[in-house]
Amino acid sequence: MKPVFSTKYDVLLWRAAPLVVDAAIMALAYAAAYVLRFNFNVPPEHLRGGVCAFVTVAALQFTALLAFGCYRLLWRFISVCDVPRFLYAIGASTAVLILLRLLLPDIWTLRPPLSIALINSGFVLGGLLLARVAWRSLHEAGARTGGETGVPRRTLLIGAGSTGNTVARELRQRGAAAMEAVGFLDDDPAKQGTYVQGVPVRGSIADLAHVAREQRVQMVIVAMMQAPRDVVRRVVGVCETIGVPVRIAPGYYEILDGTLSVSQLREVDIADLLGRKEVDFGGAADLARFVGGRRVLITGAGGSIGAELARQVTRLGPAALTLVERNENALYEIDRLLRGMPGNQAVVAVVADIGDAARMRAVLATHRPQIVLHAAAHKHVPLLESNVAEAVRNNVLATRTLGELAAAAGVEVFVQLSTDKAVNPASIMGATKRLAELALQDLNRVAGGTRFAAVRFGNVLGASGSVVPLFREQIRRGGPVTVTHPDMRRYFMTIPEAARLVLQAATLTTGGEIFILDMGEPVRIVDLAGEMIRLSGLRPHEDVPIQFIGPRPGEKFFEELCTDAEHAEKTRHARIFMGKIPAVAAGAVAERLRVLRELCAQAEADGPLRQELMRGL
Repeated sequence: MKPVFSTKYDVLLWRAAPLVVDAAIMALAYAAAYVLRFNFNVPPEHLRGGVCAFVTVAALQFTALLAFGCYRLLWRFISVCDVPRFLYAIGASTAVLILLRLLLPDIWTLRPPLSIALINSGFVLGGLLLARVAWRSLHEAGARTGGETGVPRRTLLIGAGSTGNTVARELRQRGAAAMEAVGFLDDDPAKQGTYVQGVPVRGSIADLAHVAREQRVQMVIVAMMQAPRDVVRRVVGVCETIGVPVRIAPGYYEILDGTLSVSQLREVDIADLLGRKEVDFGGAADLARFVGGRRVLITGAGGSIGAELARQVTRLGPAALTLVERNENALYEIDRLLRGMPGNQAVVAVVADIGDAARMRAVLATHRPQIVLHAAAHKHVPLLESNVAEAVRNNVLATRTLGELAAAAGVEVFVQLSTDKAVNPASIMGATKRLAELALQDLNRVAGGTRFAAVRFGNVLGASGSVVPLFREQIRRGGPVTVTHPDMRRYFMTIPEAARLVLQAATLTTGGEIFILDMGEPVRIVDLAGEMIRLSGLRPHEDVPIQFIGPRPGEKFFEELCTDAEHAEKTRHARIFMGKIPAVAAGAVAERLRVLRELCAQAEADGPLRQELMRGL
């Protein structure tokens, strides 16, 4: 970026300019106060005294403005939150003038009359603020006309609340470089007919089609902190009909942090349209107390959920965060992302394989985590059907070994990420996750000290291995979109939701539980495919065909979240349930793991290994 000033004299001149402007405002305000005080006919004998008193008034006001930091504010960024500084400064200087009047009654040249001081304080306060607001308005007008060439897109905002206000302000400041807000729509009758950031609220969401045509709208933005799915569906449906693109404001944390910008507005995603609302777990204070100031280790930190866990943990202010991942590129990406977040000083990236006992023992000894979030796993169902030994080594044996090492290292809480496929498993992937749950529950009973728990949820939208990236690629190629069967149904949740469930489980566990999210109604995969095609501006079966290819090995038509024997009960969170796998005989799990370990060591043991793995689950 080029420097604004070429010499130090330019800098001095620029810094002196506000003082000159303020001196002119003070003089005009003082003169106006005198003129009003004497009804536009100032007696000559008061003129000389008034001029002398102005020196005192101006000196006090400049001193107060400096003391309250008013000259550390950039005029082009002045806002309502800066007004108190000026109120305090002018109020303090006026109080001193009143004291001078009372304490020094015979020295006219050092203080003005009380009426002059009071009238002047109102004028000078208004003048100082007006000058700064005018400068900011001129600067923003210059940005709108002097930026990129071309006409900004006429934009309609859905939601006239705090998020809508933030988006409208950002659009106004960016001007021609992006979009121009021409109106709001909001279902709250109290907001209709009002203005937000100078932009009118033109009606309710039901008026979208009419207002879009009337205002020649070229873009619609859903500007809500947590936009209800039914609202997003309505908006997307209308915009598809009238041919206007839709964008949606970014996530909760960006808005709370005040980091929202036009570049962060994103297209509506399939997660925004699913029928089930995201679960609001609450308990933010509990999470902050539990994670804040403690040492946390996340395995599989380069994966979709592991990376989101890392982001959420970083926001909670841990004493240290250790990221463990054997995929170097994935680890590099999440480490780089966290470096740009507050609290990143505590982050350490470790390239390691959780199946390497010696390496993990050293990692645990070095970083001494108090909380371990175990997200590392193989999870591609069809792939694991033909790689049974590797599935067992990574998902079962490495998990048990890591749990034993964690217990020996004094870890307080160990939470494993599991899956609904572990319930009555029909696949190798589901069977390994079920056995991993058993292994950790057994370890919770025999190890002592460390509290072990598992978190079980359904498909995670957008995670690597989910159908969403596959469908996106197939739509991009023009189809067909491949669905296994018209009746195939799955539970779905978002990546941030999955990560929050894991963190909540860590605060709730007393040891040995399986935490389950109430995920609402399952979604038909064919309906999911149709929604994604429509989001791409195309028509299912017409522009993009949907092809049924039959269930893959290990797939069930419908997944369950718990068995009857696990007796899931409610926790203090209304939609988080807690169950326990029925206890098995002492030593049975350890013997099972010993047999699996021996079979994994045999080169041609996939058949016997599969039989042993699926036995008795």
